[in-house]
Amino acid sequence: MAALGNRRDHKSWQPAIEADLSASFTVVSYDRRGHGQSEKVPGQGTWRQDEDDLAALIEGLGNAPAHVAGVSFGASIILGLAARRPELFRSIAVHEPPLVGVVADDPEAMAQLQPTMASIDAVLDHLGEGENEQGARLFVEEVALGPGMWDQLSAPLREMFVTYAQTWMDEQTDPSWAALDLDGLSACTVPVMLSRGSVSPTWFSMVLERLAAVLPQAQRQTFEGAGHIPHVTHPQEYTTVLTGFIRATGADERGPGQ
Repeated sequence: MAALGNRRDHKSWQPAIEADLSASFTVVSYDRRGHGQSEKVPGQGTWRQDEDDLAALIEGLGNAPAHVAGVSFGASIILGLAARRPELFRSIAVHEPPLVGVVADDPEAMAQLQPTMASIDAVLDHLGEGENEQGARLFVEEVALGPGMWDQLSAPLREMFVTYAQTWMDEQTDPSWAALDLDGLSACTVPVMLSRGSVSPTWFSMVLERLAAVLPQAQRQTFEGAGHIPHVTHPQEYTTVLTGFIRATGADERGPGQ
């Protein structure tokens, strides 16, 4: 099983791994380009290159097809690769992919997104001036997690958001970061869990509805009381739901490809 996310490194998955996820499956969490132990340089790569990195990891470990879980931008990468290479996946679990492009034709969704997009522009303004902490705080409170959440995060997690602030800015310059080939994704016939947090902005639900409409084996899940990073804030509940979903696919514990 592979796991990936955004604005964080592989250590952000540790709460979920320690909540019995590794007791059932061999878990690989890795550092995407510009994160953790991967090289951090400006313009570290495109979304397409992130997808290719995930494909290379799955194939390099000899684990194809694999169970793959992702959160936020990591979820977008998984779905982008699934639209191109569905044979790499045994099951997919994605939480709140920020794929605003798939609802660009929905006036209601775009109206709800307008304040978020304005906040993203403000975050980018801070980061463009090198104000990483101010930008990270604004991102957490107005884009990702909600008002007051910055002070509720642990010091290591706040530091992580600051550390990868410039990497996130680089990702926003990729013109395809919010788009998805829905026609290609419709050919992905593996079980897919589409989840959101009950306290997250409702536009995420609109994105998930559009994805569910094209995925043959999609199921929806809501984590009550959780937001954008349930594997961090609600690791036991997240792990219980995720392992239950994977087992329901008929996969053997610690079997090939897990």
